[in-house]
Amino acid sequence: MRIIVWLLRGVVFLLLFGLAVKNSAPVELRFFLEGTWQAPLSLIILAAFVAGTFVGLTVTIVHSVGERRELRALRRRIADSGEGGQP
Repeated sequence: MRIIVWLLRGVVFLLLFGLAVKNSAPVELRFFLEGTWQAPLSLIILAAFVAGTFVGLTVTIVHSVGERRELRALRRRIADSGEGGQP
C-alpha cells in the first residue's frame, strides 16, 4: 500500500511540475498606486498557495488556542464548584 501511495505522490508531483514548466511565461501583476511585479505564472500561483496556507494555519491556531483557554476555564469552574466527579 505504501508503494502505491508513493507512486501516486510521484505522479502528482510530475503533473504539477509539468504544469509549472508549461506556465513559466512571465506575467505582470498590477497593484494599487501603480506598483507592478513581474514573475513567472507558476511562481505567482505558488506564492498565492503559500499565502493562503499561511492564513489558514494562522486562523486555525488562533481558534485552537481560544478553545483551549475556554476549556481550561470551564474545567476550573467545574473543579471550583465541586461537581467534577473526579477523586
